[in-house]
Amino acid sequence: MRFNEKQWNSANNKDILGVNIHHFMEMEGHSNHMEIAQEFGISIGEVKMLKKKINRA
Repeated sequence: MRFNEKQWNSANNKDILGVNIHHFMEMEGHSNHMEIAQEFGISIGEVKMLKKKINRA
């Protein structure tokens, strides 16, 4: 049951770490890591991880 709930959430939210990817990509062009982390309420390490994931896709 839990697996199905996670699958449903990931299909419907389209977010990673609770961050809207489209908004993240817009900010990525004109903001540094610290500003992005503060805007989304995540750590700098998570910002770097998101950038890696986006570059791989």
